[in-house]
Amino acid sequence: VAQAVRALVLVPSKELGQQVVRSLRQLAAFCARDVRVADLCAQTDLAAQRPVLMEKPDVVVGTPGRVLAHLSAHSLSLRHSLELLVLDEADLLLSFGFGEDIKSLLCHLPKIYQALLMSATFSPDVEALKELVLHNPVTVRPPEPQLPSSSQLRQFVVRCGTEEDKFLLLYALLKLRLLRGRALLFVGTLARCYRLKLFLEQFGIPACALNSELPARSRCHVITQFNRGIYDYIVATDEEAPAVPAEQPPRKKRRGAAQSKGKDPEYGVARGIDFQNVAAVINFDVPPTVESYIHRVGRTARADNPGTALTFALPEEQDALAQIEDTLAGENGESMLQPYKFSTEEIEGLRYRCRDAMRSVTKQAVKEARLREIKDELLNSEKLKAYFEDNPRDLHVLRHDKPLHPAIVKPHLRNVPEYL
Repeated sequence: VAQAVRALVLVPSKELGQQVVRSLRQLAAFCARDVRVADLCAQTDLAAQRPVLMEKPDVVVGTPGRVLAHLSAHSLSLRHSLELLVLDEADLLLSFGFGEDIKSLLCHLPKIYQALLMSATFSPDVEALKELVLHNPVTVRPPEPQLPSSSQLRQFVVRCGTEEDKFLLLYALLKLRLLRGRALLFVGTLARCYRLKLFLEQFGIPACALNSELPARSRCHVITQFNRGIYDYIVATDEEAPAVPAEQPPRKKRRGAAQSKGKDPEYGVARGIDFQNVAAVINFDVPPTVESYIHRVGRTARADNPGTALTFALPEEQDALAQIEDTLAGENGESMLQPYKFSTEEIEGLRYRCRDAMRSVTKQAVKEARLREIKDELLNSEKLKAYFEDNPRDLHVLRHDKPLHPAIVKPHLRNVPEYL
């Protein structure tokens, strides 16, 4: 049989694509010479991927945008060889703005092939995509994957009176080791991500932020560091929701999101990323939807491992919390989210330290922390290496450019005195 591309797997994000590639290679470990998998998510340069595609790998994994770019450039051909098409996380493919790319891509496929479409939800858009891609399909609806039982996953809620209370409680939980093991901390926005990271660093608690403004390779590096145990805490957002109003067509949505925020439109954390050995998930901000809560909390208590989920809720977040509690209520109507019992008086002595740290983490410090990461990306960029060789003064200026308003770390905050 002639060597050819026989299977195409479309994924919504680069992170999920790399996870799919890893799983396929593990499955084909004993027949790696016979089944070759090409990863179109790893590199950013089309030219760098052409040699891999010229060898006609058996399976190609990529985002619709990247696959379509290769089809348009004639570095990938599927019309005479494709036997299997897989659309993974179809609802996210659409919410990330790939609807038009998928329609264009279908024109490059043969008349007959087997298609599989996977989706967590079946919205009208997904139904329309199903009609477009599938012919007389068999629908398989496995039971909704509920969160593990309370014997494996303990879910708690803390009703905080003020924003300061949230920071105080988190400081006490992590610094006094009341919450053991590695944890994912979810917040609502990217700026808040960095604020929380800098706040923890005030107390000598190393944490890393997953930043959708940075390249996929950098984000995967952060996840690898976490999985290897270099960091115990990752602060992240689950930016699945469209960044612009829903009434706009998908193509505009994707461009608008990318241009207005400078974020990667192929980014997603709560779903698709393989975080390993997560002991706890902390919802520092209440998730906007029930689905978001399930996807966040589903990062812990995997397989047979125990896990803890802790949600901090301000008075203005009570409505969203009530919706989550009602949806996940047990058979007898009891909430699965139990009150987290602790004595507020016992951590009051730490409040002045918490205020000190919060004062140090100014808006300007957050902005500079984000800029510092982007600057490091520029310094380490392979693409800019030739430019810096021709313009050494620019490299010197970038290297020695000092932040004007960094978050000042006070050494005494690192240790907790015995009397506290």
